[in-house]
Amino acid sequence: MKIIRIITLLSITQITLTSCNKDLVCIDENLIVENAACTKEYNPVCGCDNNTYSNICIATNAGIISYEMGECKN
Repeated sequence: MKIIRIITLLSITQITLTSCNKDLVCIDENLIVENAACTKEYNPVCGCDNNTYSNICIATNAGIISYEMGECKN
């Protein structure tokens, strides 16, 4: 009976950790555009990777899939 409990507990733990890792992905490598034509306008956004980008264009071309307006608060 203890073995079944241990296996069940390990399975639940693995499922929980796997679902948490999906939330950590915030850069889509398919969206990365090197040498993109972005303006130099400074209208900062905080990317989901907790880096501040000069503007939305630079963030999205870096592959960032979500961001908030304004500089990141470290």
